[in-house]
Amino acid sequence: MGEKKIVLILALLGFLCLDLLPLCTAANVHHYSFILKERNYTRLCSTKSILTVNGEFPGPSIHVRKGDTAFVNVLNDGDYGVTIHWHGVKQPRNPWSDGPENITQCPIKPGKNFTYEVIFSSEEGTLWWHAHSDWSRATVHGAIVILPTKGTTYPFQKPDAEEVIILAEWYKGDVMEIITVATATGADPNISNAYTLNGQPGYPNNCSTETTYRLSVTQGKTYLLRLINAAMNEEMFFGIAKHNLTVVAQDAAYLKPITTSYIMITPGQTMDILVTTNQSLSHYYIAARPFFDSKAEYDNSTTTAILQYTGNYTPPSSPHFPSLPDFSSMSAADNFTTRKRALASEDHPIEVPLEVDERMFITVSVNVLPCTHASCDGPNNNSLAASLNNISFTYPSIDILQAYYWNMSKIYESDFPNIPFPLFNFTGVGSDELQIPGTGTKAKVIEYGKNVEIVFQGTSILEPESHPMHLHGFSFYLVGTGYGNFDKNTSSKTYNLIDPPEVNTIGVPKKGWAAIRFVADNPGVWFMHCHLERHSSWGMNTVLIVKNGTTTETSLRPPPANLPTCS
Repeated sequence: MGEKKIVLILALLGFLCLDLLPLCTAANVHHYSFILKERNYTRLCSTKSILTVNGEFPGPSIHVRKGDTAFVNVLNDGDYGVTIHWHGVKQPRNPWSDGPENITQCPIKPGKNFTYEVIFSSEEGTLWWHAHSDWSRATVHGAIVILPTKGTTYPFQKPDAEEVIILAEWYKGDVMEIITVATATGADPNISNAYTLNGQPGYPNNCSTETTYRLSVTQGKTYLLRLINAAMNEEMFFGIAKHNLTVVAQDAAYLKPITTSYIMITPGQTMDILVTTNQSLSHYYIAARPFFDSKAEYDNSTTTAILQYTGNYTPPSSPHFPSLPDFSSMSAADNFTTRKRALASEDHPIEVPLEVDERMFITVSVNVLPCTHASCDGPNNNSLAASLNNISFTYPSIDILQAYYWNMSKIYESDFPNIPFPLFNFTGVGSDELQIPGTGTKAKVIEYGKNVEIVFQGTSILEPESHPMHLHGFSFYLVGTGYGNFDKNTSSKTYNLIDPPEVNTIGVPKKGWAAIRFVADNPGVWFMHCHLERHSSWGMNTVLIVKNGTTTETSLRPPPANLPTCS
């Protein structure tokens, strides 16, 4: 169906939206139109075609208030199937609009459209949306701004202005071809050629100085920066020269304010940051570069923007540059991440489960699988892989949600284990041991209303590094982290059960562990995976299925009529 026909249909239905501005909203309902299409973009001295939403990179922002609903009609005018995920939006009882390909839906085919019903509940702050099909999210992503409900305000002084800042990666090659070739050869995918800040690599990248993103500010004002790490494979350090950052929220939940000169943010995470422009009139670099704690190859470039004060002055020939930690400084990363505490105020309370009904212990590993053809480019002629609890996830041909709802057989198995088999010395095992995992499409089934604890345990198999783990359908409490092997007798004694941060994406430390808790009160099928895209492509994923409760209000909604077909 063509774009003009879709627009006509939307007009007849009464919710035509142009340029992503919701022109017709009522009862806190918003309507958006996303058109997926290829467009030429020039970066790093060369031009290529990329998949975009509405021709924009980054894509358009969605603006709602806490508790609102947004209907987003996605028309695919691209060349291959795509889905869209609303990262961090819990979607109560509505996994049908969550978006991961072949988990909760099949892709929207070229020429077809699907309307997502994005249901906001307790989220307040910054989230984001992105494609959830292969590597298309490299260019298909944008911000979600969730304002407080009318009549309420931020738990801090209202800023003078707000700005979205999106960190991403730029590849000179075609991202779909990059992952297709890597999958076929078993090799590590090509690394990116640059990072971008609001779509621009900035100084010192080739052909990028003149197009550097600039944020114009007035002296003496306070700005709320809504920072999103949409990078494919790298955690990032971020800072602004001569300006302190005050972090007040992460993943659309408020924190006790953290004042710092830099932050570390993993792929998938969002942070709300207050910056006061209290320096002399000048230009100051905003910069981001990777935090990388592995021996694998990575993009070690830097992306920049310019914080540009308004007024009469002579701009410096070389703006001040922020002092960011070394690329591999685990201590610098820890010095920031360990300071996070939930605001836990009367207006923004938290409810940490103090008792646990269901415990899971999940190892997180990079592995290899035997080559299935004459030669592979992974270690020792194998194919690179990844696993959770020694199982490398295999995507089904029909989405798991439909298979679960309609009770289809042989699509997935509901026996994902609570502990790895075999058990081993997780951080002491040799890098050449236990390299080959099992494979399968396995899910974990959880009874509605159970208090769940998951301990993610990093391992030293093959190549240890930190892993940003993301769970769809829930915010959860990060109650503890540590290095080495988790000890059930001593590690839990270090838990923070008073004010742990409520998040949707966490970093599991290199050769360390992270423990989360949540209440399984959202029925449906929910994807859980590493947000390093190459690791997810290799199988570092699983699925949690939360069963229905005893009432309609605690049960999975029926599927929408226009759900994309599988083939």
